[in-house]
Amino acid sequence: MKTILITGGSGKVGFQLINHFLDNDFVVVTTTRDKQKFLSEKKDLLNKKHSTNLKIIESDFLEVNAVEKIINFLDEQKIKVQHIVHNARSLNFLKIEDDYTVTTDNFVGEYFVNVVFPYRLTMQLIKGDSQIQNVIFISSIYGVVASTPALYDDFHASSPIHYGVSKAAQIHLTKELAVRLSPKIRVNCISFGGIEGRANAAFIEKYSSFNPQGRMLKEIDVVAPVDFLVSEGAKNMTGQNVVVDGGWTIW
Repeated sequence: MKTILITGGSGKVGFQLINHFLDNDFVVVTTTRDKQKFLSEKKDLLNKKHSTNLKIIESDFLEVNAVEKIINFLDEQKIKVQHIVHNARSLNFLKIEDDYTVTTDNFVGEYFVNVVFPYRLTMQLIKGDSQIQNVIFISSIYGVVASTPALYDDFHASSPIHYGVSKAAQIHLTKELAVRLSPKIRVNCISFGGIEGRANAAFIEKYSSFNPQGRMLKEIDVVAPVDFLVSEGAKNMTGQNVVVDGGWTIW
């Protein structure tokens, strides 16, 4: 049976991906920091078929044994992962100080979650009797271009510099791993533009006015690009950063 590991399943991107791949008869393994909260919030959206094929690992990536905990869970469940989607993030590290700087702890924490942990988990998963074919990173347009000051009412207080820096590193990690893990494993990245969800109406209107397609992405829009990279249709793609942003980065 097809298997996929999607980290950060409780977020708006992660849960769209979970539902899609469950609907397409994958065994889906996901991580969350609070399993009971995840099940409570999503219970009305998960049917019986989903609950059978969905495997949830409660894991805090900052714990010393977080990688080993995921590996042990997969071993105990006798699950061989074929596809990995690195999607987890932590809003805890995105705080900006009163003087508009970022603390060392928050800078390092954001980099760890976006770059170091996905790297360590990937390398551990491919050891031994691995069936991994595909690694996908979920990145952002802010890893491709700098933030746009005119988008924000208070730019320096609203746009954390370390988010974009770590996402840029994630895109380069994609290229390095594509070289080092080829030809057996494909590694690609998707940089999404702004996604509706937490944004208020005023922000959506302003964002849309700066975008060639005149809109933000909807949550469901994240599914098709990931589905394509998992498919045989993308068998000749590796080391690529696929930008899905309605044209945001072209001007």
